[in-house]
Amino acid sequence: MPRRTPRFTLDRLRTPGRFPGFLKTASVCALIAGLLSPLSQVAAAAEVTAANDYCGGQCSDILPPGENGNATLAQILLNQAFGTQPEHAEDQLGPYANLAKGYPTLTNATINTFFNDASFGVASDQVASTLSPAGRSDVTIVRDKKTGVPHITGTTRYGTEFGAGYAAAQDRLWLMDVFRHVGRGQLTVFAGGDPSNQGLEQQFWRNAPYTEADLQAQIDNAVAGNGTRGQQALADANAYLAGINAYIDASDSGRYFPGEYVLTGHKDSITNAGTIDHFKITDLVALASVIGALFGSGGGGEVNNAVSLLAAQEKYGVEQGTQVWEAFRERNDPEAVLTVHNGQSFPYATKPASPQGAALPDTGSVTSQPLVYDATGTGGDATATATSAAATATALSSARRGMSNALVVSGQATASGHPIAVFGPQTGYFAPQLLMLQEIQGPGISARGASFAGLSMYVELGRGQDYAWSATTSGQDIIDTYAVELCQDDYHYLFHGTCTAMDVVEQKNAWKPTTADGTAAGSYTMRVYRTKYGPVEYRATVGGKKVAYTTLRSSFMHEADSIIGFQMLNDPDYVKSPQTFQSAVQHINYTFNWFYADSTHTAYYNSGDNPVRASGVDAEFPVWAQSAYEWRSWVPATNTAEYTPASAHPNSIDQDYYISWNNKQAKDYSTASWGDGSVHRGNLLEDRVKKLVAAGGVTRASLTKAMADAALADLRAEDVLPDLLKVINSSTVTDSTAAAAVTKLQTWLTAGGRRTETTAGSKTYADADAIRILDAWWPLLVKAEFEPGLGTGLYTAFTANLPIDEAPSAAHGPTGAHAGSSFQYGWWSYVDKDVRAVLGESVQGALPQKYCGSGTVSGCRDVLISTLKTAAGKTAAQVYPGDTLCAAGNQWCADSIVQRTLGGIKHGNIGWQNRPTFQQVVEFTSHR
Repeated sequence: MPRRTPRFTLDRLRTPGRFPGFLKTASVCALIAGLLSPLSQVAAAAEVTAANDYCGGQCSDILPPGENGNATLAQILLNQAFGTQPEHAEDQLGPYANLAKGYPTLTNATINTFFNDASFGVASDQVASTLSPAGRSDVTIVRDKKTGVPHITGTTRYGTEFGAGYAAAQDRLWLMDVFRHVGRGQLTVFAGGDPSNQGLEQQFWRNAPYTEADLQAQIDNAVAGNGTRGQQALADANAYLAGINAYIDASDSGRYFPGEYVLTGHKDSITNAGTIDHFKITDLVALASVIGALFGSGGGGEVNNAVSLLAAQEKYGVEQGTQVWEAFRERNDPEAVLTVHNGQSFPYATKPASPQGAALPDTGSVTSQPLVYDATGTGGDATATATSAAATATALSSARRGMSNALVVSGQATASGHPIAVFGPQTGYFAPQLLMLQEIQGPGISARGASFAGLSMYVELGRGQDYAWSATTSGQDIIDTYAVELCQDDYHYLFHGTCTAMDVVEQKNAWKPTTADGTAAGSYTMRVYRTKYGPVEYRATVGGKKVAYTTLRSSFMHEADSIIGFQMLNDPDYVKSPQTFQSAVQHINYTFNWFYADSTHTAYYNSGDNPVRASGVDAEFPVWAQSAYEWRSWVPATNTAEYTPASAHPNSIDQDYYISWNNKQAKDYSTASWGDGSVHRGNLLEDRVKKLVAAGGVTRASLTKAMADAALADLRAEDVLPDLLKVINSSTVTDSTAAAAVTKLQTWLTAGGRRTETTAGSKTYADADAIRILDAWWPLLVKAEFEPGLGTGLYTAFTANLPIDEAPSAAHGPTGAHAGSSFQYGWWSYVDKDVRAVLGESVQGALPQKYCGSGTVSGCRDVLISTLKTAAGKTAAQVYPGDTLCAAGNQWCADSIVQRTLGGIKHGNIGWQNRPTFQQVVEFTSHR
């Protein structure tokens, strides 16, 4: 059966055939003619002069598909019928895609063939328009001809932020509305009951089930706890909201609002009846909760860890089973690639010498806590049930989506003597994009870069006057699981000896078919039971006692706190050095790795509110909800605690180079997700950058080429395949099928092991057969290598902790298909360590036994050849079975990146690259 491509919000808009008959092509033209009659926004061109820019024309950025994420109904219908694009909707998609074949000949002079010039201001001959939003005299929004990026310049702080809000609504109003409803658990009510919408709202609301009072309290607390900066943040947010709402009013009266409001039934295209709700300040917290949960909340997975530990102990006994579990967990693997590689230790979440308070479930007793109740219609059918199960698994996993990557080189190794950085967030591919570009210049603000739509009162990732910064997801553990002992019934628990009722938070959703989403009517209630130790996620028994497992996140009820750190990053009077940069990002409570470069220095800091755990508590497993095992100085009413000091977080200034691709931060610093072992996608950057630094003379072009080359590399081929072939070639391969496969794999490996087209635009891979063979072989060889030794039960339990593969075409794992990001989670380290051990090579942090072929080279060779023959016999159609986008057997298409539709405009797919969505290339030439 063909795979079904995962669809996100409003994905039904992708195919013209889904529109009712009256919207078919013949009728679209007549309808468009009427819709084009309202006056579009008209603005005169004007010159803007760059100010305080110390980059010397050497700052560049890119963010596909394009800056314009809004489209009127007429523009949507034209796109659906004829494929036409609104202005600036996809003009950054082509340059972004073309780097895959263009990077080998890249020079400093040609970088902006594939990136935008990210200098401050707009040259006079490049000004496309100038707008004074709502007639204000204290702010202008200038847009450039090439990309349409807004350059916001204010003479007052209020006007500046008003302009930022207005520009955000111009470019992303519909997306902002979608995600404020996601954060509130109301997406299906707003956008329709498509299963993808059900899954999205369930995934996020499970972990952030806030009431309106909760959202407001977070704002009040953030403001009250941060003095004048807190007051300024509140004023900025209110001005930003005023700008958003001014655009809503203007676009409504002018009838150029996003057409999705018509297609989802919120507005009438003929009478203009209906409303677009104004944004309010609690919407910003709802938006922040989505972004924080998606990219900045490391931890969780303690119950899954307990299940696999029990399976290991059942297989091997307690002592040996624990050793096996720890080996596969790799919480401090000596062969892991590190961001801080100077040997400095930053102990966090390490294994305690004498664990205390563990509350492991009785075998077979764990069940997940239901979220959906009272379902009707399409809210309770088989598809909805499967969607809900998948959303639950994603929400409770420790395998968080990666946000990456970063390559930063000190001036000691560059040709110019100035540091160089190539970095950006890998946030997935959407249409419109979750991020938006902007430049903001005003009192106390001077920056250009990317911000999440609806949270763009400040630049969140970008450049200032003489410095640039970026982030990757770090994933250290700020989430703990507590076993609360039940009393009276299933909805009361013991809190400090008192039987206490759980709080019940509900969200009732109902939907009906619309033009955009024809999903039949349905409804359900999402119900979360909250305790002082966080929401209930599982039920189980521990030693025969009924318990509820809850998850407590240090950023829970603190989604707004990070605004202060972003405010500081935009303030040129605050960030003047690597030290002040580190001080700014210390105010960000989400789990990120932060990188910095100016004309002289580089720096790194790992952010997040890392709770100080009670002595003896092992962060890997659930613990009893008792005073002795709570976070130190924990205050339940505010969910505040003692956190590890800044000096205890991995940090560094002027290391020779930094790399990050969601790998381990530093020695002894444990992350919550599995897979920080000897082979990690971070190695793809480490190997290339280390080689560049050793040679010296690094340039913007050479560092960009290193990133682009890693973006096409198959991690399995580059770092594991050589040892697999070494085992196979330990004797002559006599089987003709296996021999032919080995030849193809070796040829591909010699060519570099990249997944790259024969020529630009061919949509056919060079070494296509070898790539097909490895894609088919990997899951077969992993299963054959480890399942016999581990046993089916333990093998299955470990695969729940860590997926075995994450190839570009995979429709499994945390990213799904057509998502670009690949090779973050997989068993490549296990295979690498095991095969090297079988070969008799030195292995640090080795697995407790040799698994491949019972530990002999000949036995391992038999396993590898047998599975290789099976893989070689699989056709392309079997390996790449097709989906709603790709025909079965189309290898390039199976790998390709899709801009997943979050609105009415669709884009063509592009070739696979494993690289940041928004990316900067920076080299500052001077400093204030």
